[in-house]
Amino acid sequence: MTTERRAPLDRIRVADTALKLLNELGLDGLTLRAIAKELDVKAPALYWHFKDKQALLDEMATEMYRRMVAGAALDPADTWQERLLKSNRGLRTALLGYRDGARVFSGSRFTSLVHVEAMEDNLRLFTSAGFTLAQAVRAASTTYLYTLGFVIEEQGVIPVAGERREGFDVDERARQMADYPLSAAAGAEIFEDYDQHFEEGLALIIKGIECAP
Repeated sequence: MTTERRAPLDRIRVADTALKLLNELGLDGLTLRAIAKELDVKAPALYWHFKDKQALLDEMATEMYRRMVAGAALDPADTWQERLLKSNRGLRTALLGYRDGARVFSGSRFTSLVHVEAMEDNLRLFTSAGFTLAQAVRAASTTYLYTLGFVIEEQGVIPVAGERREGFDVDERARQMADYPLSAAAGAEIFEDYDQHFEEGLALIIKGIECAP
């Protein structure tokens, strides 16, 4: 008879297991039953910690954010432009680390105040630069929503690094649209080189924000 004791079941352990399964199953396949099986417990045991799947997604998003900011100290010398670039690049990298990472994050509510220190610092940076609080919120939320939406679309084509969904062959798309040359050529601008496209789009938004004060 084994004397090995399993780690106690808690919210963090369940969320950690769910994040590990996410790359294998994707968001649609990630069920409480599958997580319970991985943890070697009965599914009802999870309902002591999460009333439903959305509650679990909230905890997963919180853990994703916690990992994203771990060890990433804010630089007090940042300009607001540099802060927006760093934070949104970091967010995109974090979301791309998980299959359907952006879908998990989208619409989720943090289960702790893990984000508030950075939020307060960012708002202080903006208001010190002459933005009103409303303008600062709008600048931060607009770039955040851009990044989140961008990664949702990016992962719709490339779920994880090295994997491309069927139906997104740019050359085949161009052949099918041969009678519409501009639309055919646009495929490479839409479905390839996501790193460059992300940076260009983020730069455009920041340029627009510079006109706000």
